[in-house]
Amino acid sequence: MKRISVYISSLLLSVALLTSCHKQLDRTPPNSLPSDNVYTSETGYLQVMAKVYASMALTGNQGPAGNGDVAGIDEGTSDFLRLFWKAQELSTDEAVVAWNDPGIQDFHNMNWSSSNAMTKGLYYRCTYIITLCNEFIRASNPATVASNGISGPATDNIKRMRAEARFVRAFSYWVLLDLYGKPGFTTENDPIGKFNPEQTTRTALFSYIETELKAIENDLSNARAADYGRADKAAAWSLLARMYLNAKVYIDTEKYTEAITYSKKVIDAGYSLLGDYRWLGLADNNISNPEFIWTLNYDGVKSKNYGGTTFLVNASVGGDMDKNVSGLGAWGGIRATRNLPDLFPDVNGNGDKRAQFAIGTQNIEINNISEFKDGLGVIKYRNKTRSGAFGQDPEKTFSDIDFPVFRLAEMYLIYAEAVKRGGAGGTDAQALIYLNALRARAQVTAAPLGFYTLDYIIDERARELYWEGFRRTDLIRFNRFVEGTYLWPWKGGVKSGTGVSAIRKIYPIPDSEIAANPKLTQNPGY
Repeated sequence: MKRISVYISSLLLSVALLTSCHKQLDRTPPNSLPSDNVYTSETGYLQVMAKVYASMALTGNQGPAGNGDVAGIDEGTSDFLRLFWKAQELSTDEAVVAWNDPGIQDFHNMNWSSSNAMTKGLYYRCTYIITLCNEFIRASNPATVASNGISGPATDNIKRMRAEARFVRAFSYWVLLDLYGKPGFTTENDPIGKFNPEQTTRTALFSYIETELKAIENDLSNARAADYGRADKAAAWSLLARMYLNAKVYIDTEKYTEAITYSKKVIDAGYSLLGDYRWLGLADNNISNPEFIWTLNYDGVKSKNYGGTTFLVNASVGGDMDKNVSGLGAWGGIRATRNLPDLFPDVNGNGDKRAQFAIGTQNIEINNISEFKDGLGVIKYRNKTRSGAFGQDPEKTFSDIDFPVFRLAEMYLIYAEAVKRGGAGGTDAQALIYLNALRARAQVTAAPLGFYTLDYIIDERARELYWEGFRRTDLIRFNRFVEGTYLWPWKGGVKSGTGVSAIRKIYPIPDSEIAANPKLTQNPGY
């Protein structure tokens, strides 16, 4: 099954939501399906669970746009992946954008403020997802399920869905932890209705996510046993591994041993690398793919959205590039700074098949960020199948490409870095086996043990994971994000690049949140 019944017929259904727990979400459109009509069967719970997942891949209840999930915000600035990608990639050496939408150039210029519409949109999308999860978790309490007249095997399935909702909530809180540090915090135990959420701390939030992920482990499906696109034990282990790798940044405590432990749990769960790296970003990347652990699922006919991988495909093509390369359209937006292609031996893919750049029509140097031809185009995401056929959308607008939130290659890289940083329970020799597996798939000669350094790992993470939403977090962990010791074109708004204030390691809490909730304080420097 590619997706949960394509999110229950594209999720063009209303979902029972009680009044929001967040002031900004008090503007959420009212539900038209009361909860007592939804939670009367396992099917009803599944429909609401599908909405929880779809809230990360769609923007509203009427595709491709309309009846947006979060009122008071332009629907175009409320898509999770599009906004997360911008925050994680446009602020780094991996990407620039030609457009001049309000606030979008702030990312690469690294001069965003608390009023930036896109950082606001991401914050609100995450809190909306958390609100959905809280409602489902509240309604799937065993006592509530029993009172709804549900018994037998259905209760076990609902219990598993409840664990999945807790996972999605934990993941959304991880996004807030990583990007915003100390958001407002709510759970299913908070009052329903208007109230001011308490503000958490980064340390407390880290501990909460860690505790939640461990608590739900036994209730999730076994690794590789869940329907495609649904979270299982391996998804929880993957998030823990990622968190532990970054724990020194988040809570000033090293947890590299734990990163080794949990990445190895995933590695040993039976996943394997997809045979050809270039298939990872294709329209049929859901088929016979043993590498993906948890994905955001897209369907060009049944779940249309101008964000997600539709954005990644269309925005990557423009200028004089061959429009057919994408399998979709050409919005002329995002491309790479030269720092990314310079990591490869050849931009044509000779020497490393992971290099997927548009050559011949683009300039590697960026003299003008607003000129799409300046900066190499990236063709990692193409709405075509392995056979070369176009995706499903006959109008060639919307993508079928699923986005891997977690995949095996990341776990290999986490293991290797955590070992090199001194974590216990792993070995350099085993790490090199994993790293050389990535090189072998890319048709790169195996490296000797002495080649394996932290500098190699940060570069290898870029070669393997570029444009998948990792780079900002990686550069911060390696002290290369705000510092003047590592530069890229137009970093900080200067053509040759410049260091910026350390406050840029974290995004500001939206000013509208600060104004609405007297319990919230702003991140330093904003």
